[in-house]
Amino acid sequence: MLVWLAEYLTQYHTGFNVFSYLTFRSILGIFTALFISLYFGPKLIKALQRMQIGQTVRDDGPESHLAKSGTPTMGGLLILASIFSSTLLWADLSNKYVWVTLFVIGSLGAVGFVDDYRKVIRKDSNGLIARWKYFWQSVIALITASFLFFTQQLDAETALLLPFFKEVMPQLGIFFIVMSYFVIVGTSNAVNLTDGLDGLAIVPTILVAAAFAFIAYVTGNVNFASYLNIPHLPLASELVIVCTAIVGAGLGFLWFNTYPAQIFMGDVGSLALGGALGIIAILVRQELVLVIMGGVFVMEALSVILQVGSYKLRGQRIFRMAPIHHHYELKGWPEPRVIVRFWIISVVLVLAGLATLKIR
Repeated sequence: MLVWLAEYLTQYHTGFNVFSYLTFRSILGIFTALFISLYFGPKLIKALQRMQIGQTVRDDGPESHLAKSGTPTMGGLLILASIFSSTLLWADLSNKYVWVTLFVIGSLGAVGFVDDYRKVIRKDSNGLIARWKYFWQSVIALITASFLFFTQQLDAETALLLPFFKEVMPQLGIFFIVMSYFVIVGTSNAVNLTDGLDGLAIVPTILVAAAFAFIAYVTGNVNFASYLNIPHLPLASELVIVCTAIVGAGLGFLWFNTYPAQIFMGDVGSLALGGALGIIAILVRQELVLVIMGGVFVMEALSVILQVGSYKLRGQRIFRMAPIHHHYELKGWPEPRVIVRFWIISVVLVLAGLATLKIR
C-alpha cells in the first residue's frame, strides 16, 4: 500500500525512492509486525482473561501441564493481525504471490478460529470435528493449488527442484496440484501438532520463515538465481516481505509465549503459520527443502503417524506419548530442556536446508 504512495511521492522528492528497495521494506516489515505484536499483546491477553478464554489441558498428558489450564489461548489472532498489517503496508499489492499467501494464511486461520471457538468458548472439548477440519483444509489447498496451476506463466512455476541436483527439474504437470495439496495440508497439520509446549512451534517457524525470506530474495533476483542455478521467478521477490512479517510477528508473539507462557497461539495461529510455510515453499519451488528445514515439524507429525499406526496394527505404542515432545517430557526432561533442544535441532536443519542451494 505504502509502496504505491511512495512511487507517487517520488516525483516530488527522490528520497522516496528508498521504499523501492526490497531490503529496506523487509526491515520495515519486521519492525512493523514486531511493534504491533508487542503493543497489542498485553491488551489481547487482558481481553482474553476478562472473557475467560483459556486453554483446556488434557488430563492424560504430563502432570506439569495441568498448571497451564486457563492460560489465554487464540493468541494466533495477534500473529495474523501483525502479518496482515505489515504485509499490506510494505508489500507490492499487485503481486499475485502476495495475495495467494495471504489467502492461505487467512483461510486456514479461519478454520483454526472455528476450532478454538468451539473448544474454549462453547466448551466443546472436541472443537471442530476432525473430518470437517480436514475437509476445509483440503478445500483451501485445492483451490490454491488449482489457481496456481492454471495461472502459471513460466514452466519453472510447476517444476520440481531436487536438492543437490543442478539440471534435474522434472515438470510435474497436473501432479503439481496433488503435491501442493499435500504440502499445504501436511505442513499446516505438522505445525499444529508441534504447538504443544511454550515457544516450541513459533521459534522453528521464525527460523524457517527467515530462511525462506533469503530463498525468495535470491529466487526473485535474476543474477543470484543464475549463480545458484535455480529458476528465476520474478514474482517470488515480494514474498520476502511476507516472510519478514512472519518473523517480526513471531518474535513479538514469542515475547509472551516463552516459558512460562502468558498466552498460547491456538489452532488459529498454528494452522495458519503451517499453511504459510507450505505455500511459500511451493511458490519458491523448494518443497523438498522445506522438508529439511522444517524437520522438527516433520518429526512431530511422523511420531503421531507411527504411534497411531503401531497401536492399531500391533496394539503397542512406540512412544510414551505422541507428539514426540511429550515422550521426552514423560521420560523426565524438564519442559525448557525439550523446547531449547528442539530449537537447536531446528537451527541445524535450517542451515542444512540453506546449504542445499549451493551444494548442487
